[in-house]
Amino acid sequence: MKNRIFSTLLLAIALIGLSFNSVLAQDSTSDEERRAQRNATEAELQKIAVVERKMMVKMRDGKRMAADVYYPKKGDGKYPTVFSRTPYNFNFWDVNLRAPRNMSRIVEAVKRGYAYVVMNERGHFFSEGNYDILGPPLTDGEDALTWISSQDWSNGKVGAIGCSSTAEWQMAVAAKGHKAFTTMIAQGYGAGVGRVGPYYEQGNWYRGGAVQMLFIAWLSGQQNQVRPMFPANTSREDLIRASKSFDLAQRRPRVDWSKALRHLPVKDIIKAVDGPKGIFADEMPVDTGGAMIKRAPNDPAWYKGGLWHDDMKIDIPGFWFVSWYDVSAGPNLALYNHVRKTASPSVRDKQYLVIAPTTHCGYRRATENTVVGERSMGDARLDYNEMTYGWFDHFLKGEDNGILEKMPKVRYFTMGMNKWQSSDVWPPASAQPMTFYLSSGGRANSLNGDGALTSTPPAADKPDSFKYDPMNPVPSYGGNVCCTGNAVRGGAFDQRKMEERPDILVYTSEPLKEGIELSGPIDVTLFVSSDAKDTDFTVKLIDVYPDGTAYNLDETIQRMRYRNGYDKPLAWMETGEVYEFAFQPMNTSNYFAKGHRIRIEVSSSNFPRFDRNLNTGGNNYDEVKGVVANNSVHHSARYPSKVTISVVKKKRN
Repeated sequence: MKNRIFSTLLLAIALIGLSFNSVLAQDSTSDEERRAQRNATEAELQKIAVVERKMMVKMRDGKRMAADVYYPKKGDGKYPTVFSRTPYNFNFWDVNLRAPRNMSRIVEAVKRGYAYVVMNERGHFFSEGNYDILGPPLTDGEDALTWISSQDWSNGKVGAIGCSSTAEWQMAVAAKGHKAFTTMIAQGYGAGVGRVGPYYEQGNWYRGGAVQMLFIAWLSGQQNQVRPMFPANTSREDLIRASKSFDLAQRRPRVDWSKALRHLPVKDIIKAVDGPKGIFADEMPVDTGGAMIKRAPNDPAWYKGGLWHDDMKIDIPGFWFVSWYDVSAGPNLALYNHVRKTASPSVRDKQYLVIAPTTHCGYRRATENTVVGERSMGDARLDYNEMTYGWFDHFLKGEDNGILEKMPKVRYFTMGMNKWQSSDVWPPASAQPMTFYLSSGGRANSLNGDGALTSTPPAADKPDSFKYDPMNPVPSYGGNVCCTGNAVRGGAFDQRKMEERPDILVYTSEPLKEGIELSGPIDVTLFVSSDAKDTDFTVKLIDVYPDGTAYNLDETIQRMRYRNGYDKPLAWMETGEVYEFAFQPMNTSNYFAKGHRIRIEVSSSNFPRFDRNLNTGGNNYDEVKGVVANNSVHHSARYPSKVTISVVKKKRN
């Protein structure tokens, strides 16, 4: 039977003009082509650059960090340095493909007259020591800069570049004021932001006091404390030779994180998938401040490591890149504004910002028809190479190339309008608040309910109630996410299927009589009650098309125990009491065209984007049983639950 099925399959393939063998040959040819391209790039690199791989750079405590160094063979012998410091694998040899990795970006830097240095953070791959998130101690960053700037080939100026964890260390190290750290290009850097303005996320660990579960999946592949290491006296030649066979990357079975993240207690999730021990839930041999899952949002341990907080002054020029569907647009934008406000006069106007309509670190993946989730953004491309090297040429080489005059301070993409726009500030100076009030007859449950957004609050309070069962949470569907493995796909998706659930309250405006541009913060204030000691409330902002398609724009959450502040005593709820609280602001730029409607969803879960509140008032991370909470949203003149958006007023011709 199996043979007949296989023969039929081969025949079907032949009938469409392909044989099984030709398909294999095409795949093999594809690998051969990749090898050929990479070999050619490596040969070009060897021709134009001095290549010094597996340099083991000693830190002040004696631990050595692995670095690869490239600089031009021809020139004046002194070069500015593009520096990439990362927890990720940059081993020059692709062990799986048995060929060099793609070195095209390094070739580009060397051709443009730069040295290029890439270094692994402490506790990763060939770098020694134990890993803590964002690579503490901060002195490692300073020591790396000292080493680079003291080399014979260095002109003493270093510019950092990178996205995600290759960017997140930059801010705290920049605040140390090292003389060689000249400028930085930080992209998707939110997990390096500890506390700024209204945001208390401690590096995207929290949102509104709820745990962002992305780090559980991410740390499972990063907290590799127990790993093979080479003896300290191993020569560079032997390290290079060995790295063609051993890149020290973990080879772990694939995990279905959509299932794994449901495990309770939360503190045992990595253990349950046979992941390595580390800082997520274990006490480590170095002073990391204890297991991260046990820390409260204002735990002193958050202030000991590599996070940047708003009492740390950044005083170097910065080129900042943010994405609307990344995990942390709000904190990123708040940091940008904070630096522009607090840097010295000569530096504060040398801060530039790009906000793209992509997911985490997706800038260069934009095409002439950029689709994020299910929504087309049109042509969202920019020439990132020219912007990057225009910036570095100005600040690291001292070229008077007019780059600061050519670029707007803020370049942002407005979705729906699908175009790049510019502004001197964020939000745009003409952005004005517009407020909608939540209203219903007490039946806003689901898309089929009677929830509305109105220009005035209703006179009488007819609260909308729903049951929040932590064992049946609202699933995350699209959104502003990162790094959850295969558990959540980021971006804009039609939310109507989700809105069939009775535990989602839906409030929708009337069709707009004219289009409006929302560019800036979205502030939501709710009046709520619950029969639970502690629970969560979530909110989403939605663009509803005339045909009913409902695309999510941004989302957030608030854990009620922290509603009075993250540095305040825990605030428990009492049955029968109505509580007012404000979410941390959401942010976006979206054009709601004529006939579109604005929608707000309210619920108590968005899982596994955020961890489930088990509603007990306990630690949550070490509990396995929850209780059902009966939650209500109140809206009236007395309880004016509302959403305030930032509407850009356009000048009329």
